Amino acid sequence: MAAVALHEGQRPSGVFTRHDIHGDTVIDCDVVVVGSGAGGATVAAELAEAGIDTVVLEEGSYYQTRDFTADTSAMVRQLYRDGGATMAIGNPPIMFQEGRAVGGSTVINGGMSWRTPDPIHTDAIGNDNWLLKKGADAKGWKIIGNLRNQAHCVGSNRCAFGCPTGAKQSALVSYIPRALHYGARVYADVCVDRISRHGKRATGVLGHVRHPDGTRGPNVAVRAKLVVSACGAIHTPALLERSGFRSPSGLVGHNLSLHPNVKVVAIFDEDVTGWKGAHQAFQVREFDEQGLGVFAAVNLPPSVLAMSFPHRGAQLGALMQQYNHMVTAGLLCEDTATGRVRTIGGRPQAFYQLSKHDAQTMQRGLALLCELLFAAGAKRVLLPFGHAKEVASADEAHRLLDRPIPPHGWEVVTVHMMGTARMGGDRSAAVTDTHGLVHDADRLIVADASLFPTPIRVNPMETIMALATRAAAHVIDNTRRLLQ
Repeated sequence: MAAVALHEGQRPSGVFTRHDIHGDTVIDCDVVVVGSGAGGATVAAELAEAGIDTVVLEEGSYYQTRDFTADTSAMVRQLYRDGGATMAIGNPPIMFQEGRAVGGSTVINGGMSWRTPDPIHTDAIGNDNWLLKKGADAKGWKIIGNLRNQAHCVGSNRCAFGCPTGAKQSALVSYIPRALHYGARVYADVCVDRISRHGKRATGVLGHVRHPDGTRGPNVAVRAKLVVSACGAIHTPALLERSGFRSPSGLVGHNLSLHPNVKVVAIFDEDVTGWKGAHQAFQVREFDEQGLGVFAAVNLPPSVLAMSFPHRGAQLGALMQQYNHMVTAGLLCEDTATGRVRTIGGRPQAFYQLSKHDAQTMQRGLALLCELLFAAGAKRVLLPFGHAKEVASADEAHRLLDRPIPPHGWEVVTVHMMGTARMGGDRSAAVTDTHGLVHDADRLIVADASLFPTPIRVNPMETIMALATRAAAHVIDNTRRLLQ
C-alpha cells in the first residue's frame, strides 16, 4: 500500500470524510450533487443559498491550502485521477488530466477565468511569460493579458499542483465555503456507483467510501428529490450509462471534444527561471480564428518536464542542467473531430482519433510558435515528437514542419474534456435540454462540461460555472415541479 501523500487539514463544519463514515450510511436531502468542481460546487452554492438542502459527494479527499506543498510527485499522486496518466485511446494516444479532490479540477487547473474583472498583477508575471510577450510583440501578433481567478498571487507557479497560498480562487476556497456557509453538506472520499431510480425518475445515488489504497469501504446511499451529475465529461456519461439512463438521441458519451495541446521547449542563453511567476500570464490570440485558440507559456516542474523528454541517461541529465534557461510553451487546437466515451466494465474509457485537418493545424501552429520563440531570442527549440528532434532557427522549423509528420509519435495532452452529454432543444440530437435536464428522464440534471455542444476555443471553467449557475436558477424557479 502506498503511503498517503498529503496530510488532511482540520475540516470545517459540514465536511465529512471516510473517517466519519463507520458503516453503511443513508443520507436524506433535497438535492444530491455528484462532483465538487466548477459545475458541482457552483450548483451546490447557489441551491444552498436559496435554502435548498444540498449534499455534495466527491470521490477525492478534502484538503486545505496548507496541505499543498512543493513536492510535485506527492501532489500528482493525491490530487490527480490515476496520477495524471489517464489516456484517450487513438493515434496518437492523448493523455488527459482530471482533478480528484474537493474542488475538482479547479484545484489543479491554471485558473483561467475570462469573466474575472481584475486583470493579472504585473509583479507576479515570470520571465518565461515576458519572453512569450516579447516574441509576440516582435511578430506584431495579438497577445492579451490572461484573466485568472486570483486574489493575491505571489507567483509561485504551483497552480497545477494545489495553490499553496490560497490566491487561486478554486472552488475549494470559493464556492465550497459558500455552500457550507448556507448549510450544504460535503462528503469527500465517496465514489458514486450509480443513480438510483424509480422508472425514469432519479431518486438519489448509491455509492461507497473510497479508501486511499483504492479499496472499497462502507456503502453510502443518498435519497434525494433531484440528482445533479457534475463529475465531468468523462465520468458523467459513464454514470448515466451505469444507471440505465438512455437518451432518445443515443448520444450519451458521444461528441467528445478535447482541445488537443502540444508543447515545445525553447532554450535561451539568458536565465529564465520559469518557475517564478504566475501561470500563463499572457495568451497569444493572433490565430484563434484559424483553429489555434491559444499560445501560452506554461512552466513545468523539473520532474514532470524530464518525463516528457525522449532523452535518457546522461543525455537527459545534460539537458536538464539547462532547466533554468527553458521556456515551455504550448498551443491549444480547437478540434474539428469528436471522439467517444464508452463504458467498459462500469468504467469510462475515452476514444479519440486526431483528425488529419487538426494535425495539420497543430503542425502549422508549432511552426508559428517556434517562430515566436526565436523572435524572443531562443537558441534552439525541442519539438514534441517521439524522437529527439530540435531546431535552431525559425527557417529550420518551417522547413521541418511544412512537410507532413505522422502524428502517431506526437506527445499530445489535454485538460479540457467536453461535449459527451450535449445540450439542446432537439431530443433526437442532444442528451439534455438547455438547462441540463436529461431528456426522457425525470429529476436528473447534468451540470459540467459534458453539456457543451461544441468546443469553445478558450479555457472552459468560466463557461461551466455559468451553465451551472443557470441550471441552479432553473431549479430555484421550479422548486414546486422539481423538488416535491
